[in-house]
Amino acid sequence: MATSKTSLREDLTCAICFELFKEPVMLGCMHHFCRKCIVSYWKTVRCPVSCPQCRQEFPNKSFQTNFLVSGLVEKVRASYTPGSLKYLEQLKEHLESQRSLKEAYVSMIREDEDQMEKIRKMSAELQVRVHGEFQALHEFLRVEEEAMMEELKVEQEAMLQGLERHLAALQAAIRDTEQNISTLRQTHSCSDQSVLLELPELNSRSPLQELKIDLNNFRSKRIAPLQYTLWRKMFQHLNPGPAPLVFDEDTAHPSLQLSRNNTEVMESDRMLIYRCDAKRFLQCVNILATEGFQCGSHYWEVSVRNSPKWDVGVALESVNRRARARLCPESGYWTLRLRNGQYSAGTQPWTPLPVRASPRRIGVFLDCEDGRVSFYNADSMALLYSFSSGPRGRAFPFFSTCLSERGHKAQPLRILHFPYHCDS
Repeated sequence: MATSKTSLREDLTCAICFELFKEPVMLGCMHHFCRKCIVSYWKTVRCPVSCPQCRQEFPNKSFQTNFLVSGLVEKVRASYTPGSLKYLEQLKEHLESQRSLKEAYVSMIREDEDQMEKIRKMSAELQVRVHGEFQALHEFLRVEEEAMMEELKVEQEAMLQGLERHLAALQAAIRDTEQNISTLRQTHSCSDQSVLLELPELNSRSPLQELKIDLNNFRSKRIAPLQYTLWRKMFQHLNPGPAPLVFDEDTAHPSLQLSRNNTEVMESDRMLIYRCDAKRFLQCVNILATEGFQCGSHYWEVSVRNSPKWDVGVALESVNRRARARLCPESGYWTLRLRNGQYSAGTQPWTPLPVRASPRRIGVFLDCEDGRVSFYNADSMALLYSFSSGPRGRAFPFFSTCLSERGHKAQPLRILHFPYHCDS
């Protein structure tokens, strides 16, 4: 009897919610579902709609109410004892738990699939970009190679043509000289002494000099440090090329002292006389570069090799320069800093960075179109950190020497111009 009841309950259980039917309806394929379950299911699928069990497709969303099955369901519900109902409730709870777990897994699968699609799309875009960057370098090198090979060919042809002309002149001179020798021999062998009273007429031309070709110079021009020569020349074609920035003295905190060419800044041991300017930082030992950016991509490098503490990065033109602000994007700053040997990105809270080798030079890359600010160890071009939500609006290269510790000598920050010496 119990087996019969269990079998009947299974027959009257919805294949979607796994509970006894509530308002059972029948599809054209004769399968039954709760009205609410089938309506909800069809909302999640595209046309044509189908049966969740047999997958038979239907031209429209139609079903019939089955009052007979509804009556059977009510009789089955009435036949269960309180104990069996409690068991069924527990079963239902476990079922709901497993269904929730399945939905979580399905959700994670979708997220993973979305991530995979994003990775493929991003990788394809990056491949196009990397290929384009290398193509530009290949094109530059191809043009330089062709120009150099053409120059080599022209110089070679000029030297060979000069030698050919010199050889032709020498051969003509040899023929004239041989003719003169023959004439003189004939005259000398003549027995008539009267003939010797006058010298015979000889072929005459200006004496030819040895043609000197500077092969050493020809060779040295081509075996010179060719790659280094091209490396220097390539800087004019880099995009973005290293920006030759200079510090803006009108923005410098009064305790900062600049070099004559405005490429080096260092904390002074006294406050300097300064002109009142709305651009000047008054609370922190900060300074900006003269050139700001709001479009395109830009890169520059800063020498930090002897400085125990510093901040470098980018600041919006609109930052409050008369107040002490937190160096974070919310305040208009995208920065990297060094404190007590620890490198950190300017977030709130600060993000510690695992830097293995202390960089002597920091590279800053600002991509205004992509809205990204990235920092590199310019010694190896290893990425240190990247802000994906960079400044929107005019932004300036930002620097801070920070206040030096008592008893420690202040160290400078220097904007590097290229090409520079490797010890910079």
